Amino acid sequence: MSLWTIFVTVLFAELGDKTQLATLLFAADPRVSRVGVFFASAGALVVSSLLAVAIGGQLPSIVSPTILKFMAGIGFMTIGLWLLGELLLEGWR
Repeated sequence: MSLWTIFVTVLFAELGDKTQLATLLFAADPRVSRVGVFFASAGALVVSSLLAVAIGGQLPSIVSPTILKFMAGIGFMTIGLWLLGELLLEGWR
C-alpha cells in the first residue's frame, strides 16, 4: 500500500467528521487565534495517529491481520446498517 493511498484515505475519512466540525467552531470564535487552533488541532491529530500506528503495529502479533480486516469490515457495515435503519425509521424527513 502506498503512502499516497493512506493520505487520500485518511483525508477523505476526516472531511466533515465531528473533529473537523469542532475545529471549525473553535476557529469561528473571534477571541481565539486561528493559528493556535490550527496547531492545537494538528497536534491532536498527530498524537491520535501516533497512538493508532503504535497500537496497529502491535495488533498483528496478537490477532491475525485477516481477522482484523474482517472485524473492521463488520464494524463499518454495522455502523452503516444502524445509520440506514435510523434513516428509514425516521422517514427521510
